[in-house]
Amino acid sequence: MRFKLKQLGPGVLVAAAFIGPGTVTTATMAGAGYGYTLLWTILFSIVATIILQEMSARLGVITGLGVGDALRLKTKSKPFKLFTFTLVILAIVLGNAAYEAGNLSGAVIGFELSTKGFKVNPLIVLLALVTFALLFIGKYKLIERFLIGLVAIMGIVFLISAILLQPDIFQIIKGLFTPSIPENGTLMILGMVGTTIVPYNLFLHASSVKQKWKGGSSLSSARWDTILSVTLGGIITMCIMITSAVAFEGQNTKINDLNDLSLQLQPILGTWATEFTAFGFLAAGFSSTITAPLAAAYATAEIMGWKNGFKNIKFKSIWIFVLLTGVVFSSLGFRPTAVIFLAQVANGLVLPIIAIYLLWVLNDKEIMGNHSNSGWVNIIGIAVIFITVLLGIKGINSALGLI
Repeated sequence: MRFKLKQLGPGVLVAAAFIGPGTVTTATMAGAGYGYTLLWTILFSIVATIILQEMSARLGVITGLGVGDALRLKTKSKPFKLFTFTLVILAIVLGNAAYEAGNLSGAVIGFELSTKGFKVNPLIVLLALVTFALLFIGKYKLIERFLIGLVAIMGIVFLISAILLQPDIFQIIKGLFTPSIPENGTLMILGMVGTTIVPYNLFLHASSVKQKWKGGSSLSSARWDTILSVTLGGIITMCIMITSAVAFEGQNTKINDLNDLSLQLQPILGTWATEFTAFGFLAAGFSSTITAPLAAAYATAEIMGWKNGFKNIKFKSIWIFVLLTGVVFSSLGFRPTAVIFLAQVANGLVLPIIAIYLLWVLNDKEIMGNHSNSGWVNIIGIAVIFITVLLGIKGINSALGLI
């Protein structure tokens, strides 16, 4: 087990990316509104994410290609290639810029009172500077270890919260293995799945995996890393929902701000509940603040055929653009929810398309050789794509106010 734990890395980047402020808020709202009923959505999300991310990791390990590289190789028709490249670049770069604003705003949401009087929140600037320093240094292992630490902190914080509130174990098991759709709960279900299955993670994973492992002999390590990391991320999300389900049981609480979120911890933490929640948001937002610019840079560099690497000036220009855009929008006072809605439009368009492309590439024996998809992986992959199409429709409609 000790040896296997040392193999953790790229998968943790994926977990760190999807456990952001949006996940914390959505899981809290789901627990407050529906109790344990929607725990099955997290279990489904874990399985779906593992399937897609395993394909992405396998592509990187076996071929040394990122998802963007594979898209560039597989799209031969010029009109089709232009459409694909434009869609992916706009969705990933602009979408991640929007998410970056939400990540930065969400990370410091618990410290707003202490920063009143400043035109620009100094904590946002500080987080941006630390993120800039980590990415500019370009030490992959340093970034990897930093994010492993943040995910570990989040896991401990939310796991302790869930345990101390003494949840109903029977109801947890029932919620996990008895799928049901409560009244007016469809959008919340899609939202829960959508916080875990993130399109830019497919680019991030393949690109980071190929820096750590090469060849079929490393495939088992990459799979272990993927399964354990995504499962850990899912468990953290479950703990947030369980904590909220216990704290808000029998109440009709509407979650509007951090004070509402911190109510779930008051029974065990008293007056420290707000600070504790603020720290959870800080860790969640900070981890996603690092991964969003990095994924955008990987995706663009691969699609455009640039020499990939932290030292490449074009590569740097992309993550700097995403980071600066996030700082500007979050500093101008845009509500994180409004900003993230913009990202939902982009993700709604690109998620099912990238999943379809990934399935297409992973079935190409000329690229994957003996490591192409098996039949059961294809079946599950197609089912996941169907769900992602629904998520795409939901994301676009929500952002446009059609539902």
